[in-house]
Amino acid sequence: MPGRLLRGLWQRWRRYKYRFVPWIALNLSHNPRTLRYVPEESKDKVISDEDVLGTLLKVFQALFLNDFNKQSEILTVLPESVKSKYEDLLAVEHQGVKLLENRHQQQSTFKPEEILYKTLGFSVAQATSSLISAGKGVFVTKGFVPKGAVVSMYPGTVYQKYEPIFFQSIGNPFIFRCLDGVLIDGNNKGISKVVYRSCNGRDRLGPLKMSDSTWLTSEIHNPLAVGQYVNNCSNDRAANVCYQEFDVPAVFPIELKQYLPNIAYRYDKQSPLRCVVLVALRDIRQGEELFSNYYTIVS
Repeated sequence: MPGRLLRGLWQRWRRYKYRFVPWIALNLSHNPRTLRYVPEESKDKVISDEDVLGTLLKVFQALFLNDFNKQSEILTVLPESVKSKYEDLLAVEHQGVKLLENRHQQQSTFKPEEILYKTLGFSVAQATSSLISAGKGVFVTKGFVPKGAVVSMYPGTVYQKYEPIFFQSIGNPFIFRCLDGVLIDGNNKGISKVVYRSCNGRDRLGPLKMSDSTWLTSEIHNPLAVGQYVNNCSNDRAANVCYQEFDVPAVFPIELKQYLPNIAYRYDKQSPLRCVVLVALRDIRQGEELFSNYYTIVS
């Protein structure tokens, strides 16, 4: 019995260590390939914030149009100019068909991963990692990811460094630490799940959702929200993606926030929402698993 228990604990640790930040930090010196050197926090940008924003808007807008039949409540609270913009875009997608009152008969609904492929030319999904005992990983399931593309997002509740996260952190391999100490809890189970759902409901404004909670389920609406399952690289598995922090600007369309897989633990309208995206460091082909590296600041 003790032997079986020890074997179980060892197997769990082998999966856990790939996301356990202290273990990674202690092993960085032995594995320089897992490290990306950053001279200053402000220079930790593989691509510009404008490029990140452009990609997210492109994908989210495509998802919105694909779900247009389900957006009736949201459309009633949007300005006429915004509604007209989406109706025009939808008409263009359907080869100039403007009889939108019949759109439920004309529109074909695609799966989110299909929308991602149609929009960016690739799709990603979680599956069993190619690393032994690493648990889940993320793979390019279709298409081709060009260097510099946003390939996924790290979902979860966003905590400022002074906010409580002790109980959520116990046995949790999905806590990501940003350069400035901000933490993102990407766990979809236990207390972490309850906290995220609570914050998601708190910030909702009538039919307008301020974040996406479907990443907590098996039916994900934002196909990019799988970044928490990307494993760290190793000596024989070089990194092909890296983390990049992105603060959501105030001008972000309110109707598209329903696809943001992050929510602030404590509501603060003065501070922008922190998101973390993963950016391709090189071209990535179909069937490849994504491996990340962890950055450090060098003065």
